[in-house]
Amino acid sequence: QVQLVESGGGLVQAGDSLRLSCAASGRTFSNDAMGWFRQAPGKEREFVACISWGGRDTYYEDSVKGRFTISRDNAKNTVYLQMNRLKPEDPAVYYCAGGGTGRWPRIRSPEYNYWGQGTQVIVSS
Repeated sequence: QVQLVESGGGLVQAGDSLRLSCAASGRTFSNDAMGWFRQAPGKEREFVACISWGGRDTYYEDSVKGRFTISRDNAKNTVYLQMNRLKPEDPAVYYCAGGGTGRWPRIRSPEYNYWGQGTQVIVSS
């Protein structure tokens, strides 16, 4: 089983950047697609971005395209989410997820096998 730990969240101003990290342990995750999701208070968890096992393919939710970048370093068992030009609508708890099977792009949360505990992002305007 893979355990995921997110880090890098915090309080920033609108327009600032943050880089979230998701470190995996337990076994290598290099064969797994990975994704980032977020959940704001009172809202359902929503897809943000996903990356294929080798890192060649990525896919983004429309509102973050051009601002967020997902990447992975399989040697370090870590997935990243670089978030630039943060907006007031971006605050949420951000979760990384991995494993499972499903059609690409992997935008459906029930398809993922393992999840991190989340890291909170707060954006002040």
